[in-house]
Amino acid sequence: MMSVRPWQKLPPERLADAKVFALYRERACPPEAEVSATAARDFYVIHAPDWVNVIPLTPAGEVVLVEQYRHGIDQVTLEIPGGMVDTTDATPAAAAARELEEETGYVAETIEALGYCHPNPAIQNNRCYSFVARGVRRLKPPRFDSSEALAVRLAPLEAIPTLIATGQITHALVIVAFHRLGLGVGNHAGKAG
Repeated sequence: MMSVRPWQKLPPERLADAKVFALYRERACPPEAEVSATAARDFYVIHAPDWVNVIPLTPAGEVVLVEQYRHGIDQVTLEIPGGMVDTTDATPAAAAARELEEETGYVAETIEALGYCHPNPAIQNNRCYSFVARGVRRLKPPRFDSSEALAVRLAPLEAIPTLIATGQITHALVIVAFHRLGLGVGNHAGKAG
């Protein structure tokens, strides 16, 4: 059985900068080829910071959701709080706690890691870390970024599969987080620091 090996990379070329990502042309040669400009093939990769999302659970077993307008699809979506891991965040768990508080005003008693996924490894280099926040309570008003306008919604945890099945929740990374929670991954991951 043949094993797949990583390709041999040449230095990347930065093509564009945006607020939340940079676009690079990366050139690479198949593992069996000699490394040369003529043997290299072009790949376009979005370099982005890591992301987090967090499933906030109230003591009553409700999920704190956010409704927001998404420019990419020109629609209002129903999601869980999340965002980028900032350079000032000590860990992805700290970023999750910050995003939860900023977007909803809720603060968690505990935050447990559910794991991470690669949002689109064909064209992106970042990770999305998922967390479950337990015992969340609203202690403050939300603090939105200048490009955000969100509304907080509560839903029973047991209603989430129906919200996904009926297309009310369509964000792939949100669905991944709920899938990981359903697998019980967070029960074994412990508290994330």
